[in-house]
Amino acid sequence: MSERTQPPVLWEPGAERRERAAVTAFARWAGEHKGAPAAAVDDYHALWRWSVTDLDGFWSGIWDYYGVRSDTPYETVLADDAMPGARWFPGATVNYARHIFAGKDDDTVAIRHASELRVLGEWTWGELRRRTAAIATGLRHLGVGPGDRVVGYLPNIAETVAAFLACASIGAVWSSCSPDFGVRSVIDRFSQIEPKVLLAVDGYRYGGKDFDRTGVVARLRDELPTLEHTVVLSYLGAAGPVEGALSWEELEAAGEGAESVFEPLPFDHPLWVLYSSGTTGLPKAIVHGHGGILLEQLKNLGLHLDAQSDDRVFWFTTTGWMMWNFLVSVLLTKSSIVLFDGNPGHPDLGTLWDLAERAGVTVFGTSAGYLTTCMKEDVHPAEGRDLSRLHAIGSTGSPLSPEGFDWCYREFGDRLWLFSTSGGTDICSCLVGGVPTLPVHEGEIQAPCLGMAVAAWDPDGNEVVGEVGELVVTRPAPSMPLRFWGDPDGERLRDSYFAMYPGVWRHGDWIEITERGTAVIYGRSDSTINRGGVRMGTSEIYRAVFALDEIVDALVVDIPQPEGGSRIELFVVVRDGTALDDGLTRRLARRIREDCSPRHVPDAVRAIAEVPRTLSGKVLEVPVKRILMGEDPARVASRDSLANPGALDYFSRLAAERERTAG
Repeated sequence: MSERTQPPVLWEPGAERRERAAVTAFARWAGEHKGAPAAAVDDYHALWRWSVTDLDGFWSGIWDYYGVRSDTPYETVLADDAMPGARWFPGATVNYARHIFAGKDDDTVAIRHASELRVLGEWTWGELRRRTAAIATGLRHLGVGPGDRVVGYLPNIAETVAAFLACASIGAVWSSCSPDFGVRSVIDRFSQIEPKVLLAVDGYRYGGKDFDRTGVVARLRDELPTLEHTVVLSYLGAAGPVEGALSWEELEAAGEGAESVFEPLPFDHPLWVLYSSGTTGLPKAIVHGHGGILLEQLKNLGLHLDAQSDDRVFWFTTTGWMMWNFLVSVLLTKSSIVLFDGNPGHPDLGTLWDLAERAGVTVFGTSAGYLTTCMKEDVHPAEGRDLSRLHAIGSTGSPLSPEGFDWCYREFGDRLWLFSTSGGTDICSCLVGGVPTLPVHEGEIQAPCLGMAVAAWDPDGNEVVGEVGELVVTRPAPSMPLRFWGDPDGERLRDSYFAMYPGVWRHGDWIEITERGTAVIYGRSDSTINRGGVRMGTSEIYRAVFALDEIVDALVVDIPQPEGGSRIELFVVVRDGTALDDGLTRRLARRIREDCSPRHVPDAVRAIAEVPRTLSGKVLEVPVKRILMGEDPARVASRDSLANPGALDYFSRLAAERERTAG
């Protein structure tokens, strides 16, 4: 990539747009109050360099600029800059939910929401405030207090937002999964944090089909022994009540008319637990704090997303993806949010664009895969629709191809700001992303985000520019995980991010930082599978696959495609006397769909003689992935370190065959 030519500029902000941007006002203010260089007003990269050099000045600047409220003063900004183990704003007492509601007019719309079960509706700030306070009071009556865990098996609807904010106001720790997650995947996540209360729906509609989840809820109650209460929202409406569960109406009635109460909490008090799967063991239960997420999202949504009072921000997501938490955090700004629950391709790919028109969406967020699919299926979003309010499209989840960039600008013209982002569940934010004052180059992410000391490193820990390296973060940031739940000595946290470069965060992506300061992401450098925004570890897929007696070994990889998106391929070793026929393939797909998610059903299943492994027995997922992406097998794996080096030959032959076919 170091020799590729500079891609064309597809969008350039005008002088008025740059002056209107919040990042311009912040740079000017930071120069006057925090010592930011004068050049930072007109030079984003100068602002970024200051933000990752003067951590005290930058993050105290975010605190002051956005008026963060603390009942007690903080002692210092960064008491310890070690990674892991950085300590931010000791002594401060904050509450994330308190800042969500601060300064909001009860008569202004906060949330617009639609689903396959509900027509487009609105909640005002007054409605959101009232419902949040009622749920919080109802939970307190159930004995929920600071530090207790409340889990949501809930869809992306307004009630879920209110429930989360209710937990945050109490100081209870929130965690959620989408109701399309299979039972085992939910239990693998929720059981780790020992929840006190389960909030769930009776069912949902997806792709025009109804899915009763009352049986699943009953199983969750049986297999989560720490649960003391279950509350069920009648969302589908067709299912009967869950025996022994409270209704949502009963929960809210217990707190009807209550005033909002926001518990003052230490800066590092847990806000939520998100799950990011590795390749072995249970999903990582990542703990983020009230203060760290508050500061990060004020910065990210205020300065990078540039969310302003007339914006209506939509992002297609489910409650099992960190983008849901990101979308809810937009409420920290003066913007409103737009929610959708359902299949984005039902009845056709125009569904989300129809919603954008009806809801007056100004910022349309989605996955790179969705945009690529629209391009391939010859969808024309602006045909027959009034999308004149739409001025920005955000893309995440996987790298957006240059062709995807071109499609967006063909469809919307040069009025569109297309910002591609990359970050992750690990920090619940972006490491590289959009900047409203910078140009958009075809196929590139605009810049590293403020406060994120991002670089590309080679295997020896040397920074590289203009070539692909490991994405690293060399200085701490407030929204890095406080810890993993159930990892008392921090060993799993260190192994996940700091084993390759001690003291430096290694994110697990391939990245190129160009000479112009833009970024290109080349996918995961580990083997976690991110499909449709839902990240799933290969271990979870293996758990489903090995449930079938006919399968004795397996290897799964996710292969990026040249035109965008990716392809999940499952390779299985079947038991002697068994054939990988259509019936077994269908049963594998069904098991993965039920135990993991519909998004992770493989695009292809192939029978192999043996799975390549290291001498210590580890499956060679990453080397196989790289071979199938066209890399030289001799460079991606040392055959001397393998227990069965001949097992790699199959993949080398498959890659060569594909190259000949493509040629």
